[in-house]
Amino acid sequence: MTRSIPRARSLRRAQTSAEAKLWRVLRNRALNGWKFRRQHPIDRYIVDFACIEAKFIVEVDGATHSTDAELVRDAMRTEILESLGFALLRIPNADIHDHRDGVRETILAALERRDTV
Repeated sequence: MTRSIPRARSLRRAQTSAEAKLWRVLRNRALNGWKFRRQHPIDRYIVDFACIEAKFIVEVDGATHSTDAELVRDAMRTEILESLGFALLRIPNADIHDHRDGVRETILAALERRDTV
């Protein structure tokens, strides 16, 4: 875990444009008071955005997440994170760029479902 902290810091500095846009929606409890962390270490992974209170993760997926090898790796990652009690939502870059309000509402709805379960 100690090795992942410098890596997480590096990822925060080198965020993608989609991650930057989504971070503006999530930061400072802007999403109905939910606190999110970006590039947060969980187990052996660094997740894009995490709401620890709700055990909820948002992953921003670019074009590299469409290859067979990446799909298998993402499925294994999702399985491990879910085994730790986290729910995971994957959002394509294009949706963040083209439908940011819809993405916001999708995340909020998923959080509210987690909160009532």
